[in-house]
Amino acid sequence: MTLNDELLAGLGDAGLEQIAGMLGTDTLTAGKVVEAVSGTIIGGMARNAEHPDGADALRGALDDHMDADPFNGDVASLTRDGHSILGHVLGGQGTEQAAAGLSQLAGVSYGTVMKLLPLIAPMVMSLLANRAAARDMDAGAVADDLNREQSSMPGGLGDLLGSLLGDIFGGAVPRQGGPYVDPYRTEQEVAPDTSRTVPPASRGVAPGTSHPDR
Repeated sequence: MTLNDELLAGLGDAGLEQIAGMLGTDTLTAGKVVEAVSGTIIGGMARNAEHPDGADALRGALDDHMDADPFNGDVASLTRDGHSILGHVLGGQGTEQAAAGLSQLAGVSYGTVMKLLPLIAPMVMSLLANRAAARDMDAGAVADDLNREQSSMPGGLGDLLGSLLGDIFGGAVPRQGGPYVDPYRTEQEVAPDTSRTVPPASRGVAPGTSHPDR
């Protein structure tokens, strides 16, 4: 099962319906948009993990996401964590480039993609963290796993995301000039207005196991 398969299973029908409402589309299209968004995040992580220090930083950051439950929780906290993750994985400008490219690819608004990216990022991190712990994966194994995830993407989507990531990274591994000191944990005050991120009903983005408000 790929990370995207696990992501869709974690979201469940209710989560996809909420994302479809956010995108203004149906659940089938929402699932495809989620796949493209998660593929971009996974691809960005894979690019970072090409650098040994980046792989080590990612592996350390995964430990901090072991006990997290991004499928049920506060949207504002989830979004802050997501922006922190995206800030390292893609960078601020790279995140904007990704949103613009995904907007054109999926036929949804740029602003909506910018709201969806930080919601999906912590989910991907949590799923990867659980996988790494279950399989006792070191930094190198995590990097290899991310490469396999990239290879498993459908051909057409994989090619499009590869081109998008190539534009963002320019064929180079990011952050070449400085050390990686747990950058995934860095809090960034760059979150958008979270009151408009998703409808109020989606405090649990993907209910199915627990409901914190009940």
